[in-house]
Amino acid sequence: MISAPPIAETVAGHAVGPKAAPTLRMRRSWRVFTFFSSAVLLTGLISWLFADLLGRTGWTLSAFILLGLFTVLVLLISVGCMQGVFGFVLRLTGDRRITRLKDYRGQSIQGVGTALVFPIYNEQVPRVCEGLRATYLSLQKTGLLGRFDFYILSDSSEPDKWVEEEQRWIELVKDLDALGRIYYRRRMINEGKKSGNIRDFLSTWGARYRYFVVFDADSVMSGETLVNLVKLMETHPQVGLIQTVPELVNAASLFGRMQQFANRLYAPIFITGLNFWAQGFGNYWGHNAIIRTEPFMQHCDLPQLPGARPFGGQILSHDFVEAALLLKGNWEVWLAYDLEGSYEEAPQTMIENARRDRRWCQGNMQHAMVVWARGLRGISRIHLAMGILGYLASPLWLFFLLTFNWMLWYEANTGLSIITVRPLTPFLKVNATQHALLIFAICMVMLFLPKVLALVDLARDATRRRAFGGIGHAILGATAETAFSTLHAPMQMLWHSQFVAASLLLFGVSWGPQKRTADGITWGEAIRQHWGHTAIGLAWGAAIWHLGHPAFWWFAPVLAGMASSIPVSVLTSRASLGQKVRGLGLFVTPEETAPPPEIAGLRARMAALKESGQTAPRPADAGLADAVLDPYVNAVHVSLLREKGQNPAYAQALADLGVGKPEVRTLCEKLLTEGPEHLRRTEKLLILSDAEVLPWLHRQAWLRPSGTLARWWQEQIRQHAR
Repeated sequence: MISAPPIAETVAGHAVGPKAAPTLRMRRSWRVFTFFSSAVLLTGLISWLFADLLGRTGWTLSAFILLGLFTVLVLLISVGCMQGVFGFVLRLTGDRRITRLKDYRGQSIQGVGTALVFPIYNEQVPRVCEGLRATYLSLQKTGLLGRFDFYILSDSSEPDKWVEEEQRWIELVKDLDALGRIYYRRRMINEGKKSGNIRDFLSTWGARYRYFVVFDADSVMSGETLVNLVKLMETHPQVGLIQTVPELVNAASLFGRMQQFANRLYAPIFITGLNFWAQGFGNYWGHNAIIRTEPFMQHCDLPQLPGARPFGGQILSHDFVEAALLLKGNWEVWLAYDLEGSYEEAPQTMIENARRDRRWCQGNMQHAMVVWARGLRGISRIHLAMGILGYLASPLWLFFLLTFNWMLWYEANTGLSIITVRPLTPFLKVNATQHALLIFAICMVMLFLPKVLALVDLARDATRRRAFGGIGHAILGATAETAFSTLHAPMQMLWHSQFVAASLLLFGVSWGPQKRTADGITWGEAIRQHWGHTAIGLAWGAAIWHLGHPAFWWFAPVLAGMASSIPVSVLTSRASLGQKVRGLGLFVTPEETAPPPEIAGLRARMAALKESGQTAPRPADAGLADAVLDPYVNAVHVSLLREKGQNPAYAQALADLGVGKPEVRTLCEKLLTEGPEHLRRTEKLLILSDAEVLPWLHRQAWLRPSGTLARWWQEQIRQHAR
């Protein structure tokens, strides 16, 4: 157990006296107050204008509902706008660090152990291993590889994935001569999902390491960045976690390339603005972050939430809560917003992006049970609330539009006369249409101003301009991305509304692996996923046209996004279109014009694996066949099982599953005589978990007469013999 220096007694690693502590608190409070006061003031001014517009027709219950919804939605827009404005101003003034960091680059990390952990769950195994390879080789170039160890922490539930992971791991160890440097561990039970996977690792090996860095399945980090993160932690002992800002790379589809371009162009000003008000009290995004091991183990053992799922039970979006618990324990959480060399990949299609949002939505909705927890810092409550509102905004927007439609219908069909009231803004000499256009224009400025400022910020830096293919291409790309976002937003509104409703109705969701390849969406799949969006758009459009043609044109952008959802989803999923726009110089990012060595090496390796067919889907039960028939794979698998069996807790888990019982030998006989298609997944896992029956199974498969084996085994033996 260790104790942290009180946050009030340190400023970026410099000790300060008791008299300075109130000044530090005042500075932090001033940043939060200044930022959110700006957003609230902007919201108040626009809401005042909107209230005056509603007052032109007299106040009704619908008008009050509309004003309340408008105020909440505009507040969210204002926070985003102000984050971009503040970030732009800070970058413009050259204040790249709001508080002065103690010089860390000369800090020694000799004697400091850091674990790099890769939690995976039924992932594309070659991509995971090649990302690890790229990070390993980059660290090797720093000369400090000896201070780091790598851990592949598998929770995979598919038998073939399990065996493939072991095969790829041992090949990686041999290729890199990394025995004793890269480790592999698979849990028997996926308890606690990713957070439970990390907790299991820390309880077993955490005492060996002062820090650990969490990777995602598609993460890559440069060796220099990793070394700098450790040096930062060593120099600033009050920091418990430093979150990097991952840069999106390797997008192939048109959708993926637009998301990647938007991330690289807009993120710098938004992240700088975020760091302005959250500095020292930042957030954790679940990966590409370095964490101080002992305080994390001390403070971040997540509780079970009361009640039934999906709100109760295990905390799914664990990262926000873990950051809040570190802050509660008087540890700082930093956002390394200007530290480059941290990379990840993003979904390649709109549908896969929505599936990921479905999981995140349920996790963020759970935070409603956490946001009022006793002892959390106010700024942690802000982070949690903003995560919740990020998904609640869609149903609120939908409710706003439906309420507006109701008001139109009511006015058109009741025949009641309009009773006007005294205007709130008598100095505005405009009619109702002009008034509405003014509010609409202000809202559009708030939405698009950060994008314009991001382009201005880009134009100021000649090196960055060239990395984006020139300012002209950047402007064209931003314009095209904005047009696509206009079509995509209504679909997200419907999706997120559906996700929130499902959570409120207590429908849970399984957290499966993310599909990370750009295979494209078929027309059939798009129709199945988007027919509801299209039907809603067409029916809604017809209803509004019936109410009044002017109102229809106000709703046209929203309706167009819904009605065109099927072709937009299909076309943007195409890697061929992504390649064509790349040839035109659109949506270009710095990692494409001047690829870092880690990304260039990763792309080359993945291209070679694809050409050799090693990234193609494997036949059913191919891993099981390898584990039984291949003597080397069998030996590696059995040796890992026997090593884990020395751990009493693991041995007990195996016994609880039935490993070692006579029934397992019966299942093996069934496997040999009838084939794997007659066994359930859990039965295959049980066989693969038994270190005693697998060598016997290997011998029996090769020694028994072929006529006594299932036809499937006869074919597998012929293939392995060749």
